[in-house]
Amino acid sequence: MSKNPGHTLPYSVSQNFLTSQKTLSRLLGKASLSPTDTVVEIGAGKGHITRALSSRCGQVISYEIDRRLWERLAGSLPGNVRLLCGDFLKAPLPQGPYKVFANIPFSRTTEILRRLTYAPNPPQAAWLILEWGAAKRFCGQPQETLASLALKPFFQLQIRCTIPREEFHPAPRVDAALLELRLRPQPQLSLSQRAAFAAFVSHHRQYGFFHTRALLTRRQVSTALRLAGLPQIERSGNMLYVQWLCLFRCWQQFGQKQK
Repeated sequence: MSKNPGHTLPYSVSQNFLTSQKTLSRLLGKASLSPTDTVVEIGAGKGHITRALSSRCGQVISYEIDRRLWERLAGSLPGNVRLLCGDFLKAPLPQGPYKVFANIPFSRTTEILRRLTYAPNPPQAAWLILEWGAAKRFCGQPQETLASLALKPFFQLQIRCTIPREEFHPAPRVDAALLELRLRPQPQLSLSQRAAFAAFVSHHRQYGFFHTRALLTRRQVSTALRLAGLPQIERSGNMLYVQWLCLFRCWQQFGQKQK
C-alpha cells in the first residue's frame, strides 16, 4: 500500500504479505466473523486475505491504493467483494454496523487506528495485523501510553497472537501481532470528554500528580483512589488505566470547580 493512488511501488515497499493458508486460517479463527457481517479490509494486496474473508462474511469492502495490485485483482474476486482503488484514510466508512480485518501497512498504523477509532461510526470490532511493538504500545504493555489511554475508554484491546516475521513475504524486520479492538457497549467516557481526558493525561504525564502544577490536590488523589478501591500511585509514577480514569472523573467533578 503506497501513499499515492495509482503510484506503482515494488511489493517489498508497498506491503508485507501473508500468503500461507494455514497462517490465514489461524488468524481468521481468532476473529468473531459471521456470514451476516460486513467487513472492511485495508489493503487488499494480492487478495489472499480478501478471498478468505469472502468465504466467512456477507460482504467485504476492500481498499487497495496501489493501482497495479488493484488491476491484478479486479474481476477475479468473489461476488460479495467490493474492491475499491483508493486511499482508505480518505474514503467514507460504512454507515451501518461493520467490522475490520486487515494486514495494514506498518508505516501507517497510527493513522489507520486513528481513522477507525475517531470515526463517527467506528467498527464494532477490528482485527489488525501490525508490528509487535506497536500492538503492545496500543494495549498499554508493559505500561500505559498516551495511545493506549486514548483508546481504552471506548475500546477493549487485546493481543490475540504473535505472528513471526518469517510468515510474511517479504519478511519485515520485526515480528507482528494480531491486535483486537472491540467497541465497548457502554463507553467509559462521553465523546465530549475525549479531548479533556487526553489533555488531563498529557499534563500529568509531564508533571505527575504530586507537582505544584497538578490539577488535583494530594488529598483528592488519595481519597479518590481509596474510595474507588484502587491502589495508590506508585513512587515510579506508573499508573493503571483505571487509576487514570478514576482521577479524571474526580477532577471533572471536583477539581475544575476548585480551580
